[in-house]
Order: sequence, then C-alpha cells, then structure tokens
Amino acid sequence: MDTELLKTFLEVEKTRHFGKAAENLYLTQSAVSSRVRQLESQLSAPLFTRYRNNIQLTPAGERLRTHAEAILAAWDRARLDVALDRNQNVQISIGATPNVWDILLQERINQIFSDNPGIAVRAESVSPEVVARRLLNRTLDLAILFDPPKADELGYCELATVELVMVTRAAIQEDSVPWLSGWVMVDWGTRFGIELSRHLSGLPSPVLHTNSARVALDFLLNNGGCAYLPLTMVQTPMSEGDLYQVNDVPVIKRHIYCSWHEECDRLESLQALMAQLNSQVAIDNGQIGLSVT
Repeated sequence: MDTELLKTFLEVEKTRHFGKAAENLYLTQSAVSSRVRQLESQLSAPLFTRYRNNIQLTPAGERLRTHAEAILAAWDRARLDVALDRNQNVQISIGATPNVWDILLQERINQIFSDNPGIAVRAESVSPEVVARRLLNRTLDLAILFDPPKADELGYCELATVELVMVTRAAIQEDSVPWLSGWVMVDWGTRFGIELSRHLSGLPSPVLHTNSARVALDFLLNNGGCAYLPLTMVQTPMSEGDLYQVNDVPVIKRHIYCSWHEECDRLESLQALMAQLNSQVAIDNGQIGLSVT
C-alpha cells in the first residue's frame, strides 16, 4: 500500500475539494484525482460521490477513513521508533484536547522531557471524538482529557480538578448582566455543557466559540465579554484589574483524566509518566494522591 495514496484520500476527505487538497499537498489537481482513482481501483470501490461543489464520502470511503488514519499513524510511529537514538529506549505518544494543553500540559511538557531522557515523546493535540479510536488502535499511548472514553480495554484515572469561574473584562455594575456584553463559549467537555445549561439556561448565542482557553482569554482582554476560565489562569489578570470574577454565578469544577490501553506494551513507562504528572499537579495545586478507577 502506497501511504501517499492514503494521505491524498484523507486530504480530499478533509477539504471536500480536489483543488484545495491539491494546493495543500503541493500537487496538481490531476495528480490528486489520479491518486484517488488509483486507490479506488486497488480497493475495487468508489470512495467519493462527486457533485458540483459537493464531494462526499461513500459508505466505502467512510469505512476506509478509520483504517487510513490508523495506517498512517502506525507508519509514522514505526519510522520514529526505528529512528530512536542510542540514548532513547521507548517512544510515548501523548494526546490531549486543546484545553488540556492550555491549562495543564503546556507548562509541564518540558519537565517531562528533561526528567525522562530515555523516552522520546510524541505530543499531539487531538479532538475528543477520536481519542477512543486512537487508544484502541494503539496509535496513541496516553490520552489526557475531561471526559474519559468508556471501553473495556481502556483504563483511566483522575489526574486533576479544575475550578472554572466566570470572568468579565469590565467592572461589574450592580444588577448588570455581564454576558450581554459578549458571551464567549469555551468547550470544557460534555459535563460542562450539562452544568452550564442547568445553572444558566438564558445565555445568548456566543460571539466566540472556541476549544482553547488561551484564545478565549486573549479575546476577553482585547474585546471584552465574559467566559468561564480556569481560576489558575485568570488569577493574575484579576489581581491586576484586567478581569473581574462574576460572583453570583456558580463555580463549575471539571476533572481531568488520564486514559490508556490496558494491554499497551509501554504500560510501565506510562505509569511512571502519570506518577510524575500527578506529583507536579500535587505540588502546583496542593493536591495529593492519584485516584485510580
């Protein structure tokens, strides 16, 4: 199997446009079309339905997408494993949702690397929708996220608790409704959405919807509005008078979890990394212990 054919297939699937896929791959449009036809010929099945300005996957294409992602991820991992130098004995693939990178991992990835010279770390930003599939097909060793996937083959444990507080750019006036100045919706996982609907059902349509806390914070500081952000992230701008906490709305707590495949051949290294992360979180946040489920 030519992996370039699979890469081209996935790029067309992502862009839903042969011309845009060609631009992204630095190919001609005819070359992209030729690769797709070659792949369809090898599989004896059409992969796309082609209408003007509307390219969709066929049922066969839908089934191939999962396999193509797994094959390419496994191939990348194989190349990296083979390329490990003599000072490294294992490669660990860590995936986390964008918000978890923002509030937990971005500041700790350097410490992980420096404390584990024998480990080569592959760090990825992944969407919650693909986490379970990546763990099950072994193209991801460790996932760190808000809502752990539920599958018999996957284990998980709680790593940290995050307090989300509503903050606003302007000083809060009596009887004011801060979200009328611009509601910024930050995606903190499924449970957050449920809690938000239960406590604040009258929120307007957001002026910005993002899965990055850093993007939301920058937007608030430059454009105003209000959003739920981690207390640890907004303490400094609040102390400097740049943000104000909205006190008459509930604080929402979210738990961050680690998840892994129970039969992962790197399980011992994963356990060491999780213990290290837990220790760092405990030092930073005054928490102790790793509650394993």
